[in-house]
Amino acid sequence: MNQSGSPAPASSAALETARQALTEIIERYCSADGPTTTAVPGLSLFRASSTSTPICAVYRSVLAVAVQGSKRLALADESFEYDSRHYLITSVDLPVMGQITEASPERPYLCAVFDIDPRKVAELSSTLRLAPPSAGNDPLGLGVSALTLPVMEALLRLARLLDSPHDIPVLAPLHERELLYRLLSGEQGPRLRAIAAADSQSHRTARAIAWIKENFDQPLSIDALADTANMSKSSLHHHFKSLTAMSPLQYQKQIRLQEARKLMLLESIDAATVARRVGYESPSQFSREYRRLFGAPPLRDVARMR
Repeated sequence: MNQSGSPAPASSAALETARQALTEIIERYCSADGPTTTAVPGLSLFRASSTSTPICAVYRSVLAVAVQGSKRLALADESFEYDSRHYLITSVDLPVMGQITEASPERPYLCAVFDIDPRKVAELSSTLRLAPPSAGNDPLGLGVSALTLPVMEALLRLARLLDSPHDIPVLAPLHERELLYRLLSGEQGPRLRAIAAADSQSHRTARAIAWIKENFDQPLSIDALADTANMSKSSLHHHFKSLTAMSPLQYQKQIRLQEARKLMLLESIDAATVARRVGYESPSQFSREYRRLFGAPPLRDVARMR
């Protein structure tokens, strides 16, 4: 399990006070289970009153802080867990399997999620003149660290703007900059800088990831993808796997299958039709790969979820 230790004892009381304050805000503005978009740009809140089975999702570049309960994420063969003592960072879009592991009606899972803008990370890194990431150092695009008081307080200041919406246009950008500064200064800073640095291999690989995500239903040419990223094929494959824990073809497959599942849940269409819509030429191959990922054939899986 990839998980860091607890915060220093000196800050434990202040950290608990800030955690409780954020808990109260989430309970106030997120009264029903599921995600809630807020008036603060980039900030969303989430509530769940029970544990869940593993659910597939594509995580964008975010900071996630679970102030109550806990959640486990699986990325390929890697496993991560975060709770009220830890925060999660993702630096690129990643198809993951998520499972809420601690939640109840009395103590629901409560989480604050903030979208991270790589352009703002790059701008702030340049302003601070932070050292560029080491050549050849390609951190995985997902990490968990012990929650620190500076990160918690910066996130809390953003969330408190919900109580004074007229302050949001002026103060939200300032608090966002403070939060990014705290993240860049912390343990997960190198992970964010690796993506933001325009000339880094991680940044080029992120371009390839974005292309696949936007064109998942198109045939994938590794030659063309390498050209898009301005990398050699061998370099692209190496850095892609370092960042996502999977190959470009495996990444495309995950995105296709997750999109297919979403389409079948939202629309009453058969497996063969949805297979073609997400880029499969063979419905039987689609069904085999779908069952391998989700544990049941398409129609049975969708019926179960409904």
